Amino acid sequence: MKTDLYNVKNEKIGTVELPDGIFGYKWNADLVHQALTAQTANRRVNLAHAKGRGEVRGGGKKPWRQKGTGRARHGSTRSPIWAHGGVSHGPVKTQDFSKKINKKMKRLALFSALSRKFKEGGLKVVEALTVSEPKTRLVAGIVKQFGVGSRPSFLVIPKTGEKNIYRGASNLPNAKAIAPETLNVYDVIKYKTVLLDKDAVEAIQKTYKV
Repeated sequence: MKTDLYNVKNEKIGTVELPDGIFGYKWNADLVHQALTAQTANRRVNLAHAKGRGEVRGGGKKPWRQKGTGRARHGSTRSPIWAHGGVSHGPVKTQDFSKKINKKMKRLALFSALSRKFKEGGLKVVEALTVSEPKTRLVAGIVKQFGVGSRPSFLVIPKTGEKNIYRGASNLPNAKAIAPETLNVYDVIKYKTVLLDKDAVEAIQKTYKV
């Protein structure tokens, strides 16, 4: 399929051919949702942790003898029924929230998200997404040309090895630069506009073997 080709000033300068297998895939909401759920779950950092009776400090000595005191028997002051004791059924940092998704499903979900972004006009192919220095103002100047709406946001996909773009976009609150080999569903959906370098298309085809 053909689409318009732009320069960094958001001016049409010609057309470019895009692979149908990536940008012409049908929309599959269930598959995209499954991939998105797996991606967010797999990057979740589990920090919540409550100490159990075996982790709380102290409580090594039996509080009182087993029989003859008239009181209930206890083996440790760190039992969950004691003050300053361990916690029963609390959150533990060993809990695994990760979800598995097949490689083929993950790839097709990405194609579905890219195709929808393209059909809705949220994806633009740029002749050369490059800057002379790793400066925030230079990258900001490029994305500003493509800004639409009250809250524009951009996913910038330069060609492989374009380090100046990555460093320049790192301080922009409304933009993110990502390598074509590491595309993911979350970023494609999150940002309103995807700016794709013309040379990055070949890298995407090579990575996903389309």
